[in-house]
Amino acid sequence: MKLKITTIGNSAGVILPKDLLARLRLEKGDELFALETPDGVRLTTYDPSLAAQMEVAEQVMRKRRTLLHKLAQ
Repeated sequence: MKLKITTIGNSAGVILPKDLLARLRLEKGDELFALETPDGVRLTTYDPSLAAQMEVAEQVMRKRRTLLHKLAQ
């Protein structure tokens, strides 16, 4: 899909067509991440820093399962 860079105030931006927003399940105000890849830049709704934080949280939950279960009671 070809996108055009346009002027937005003192900055530049890309207008995302309505059908692309629907396919990405995005609405105005949502976040979109630009990831550099060997093939260029990839736009995605995937947040790599949040994914890393969630992995750490899952490790803690697996390691401390008994303690967390007791705290939940």
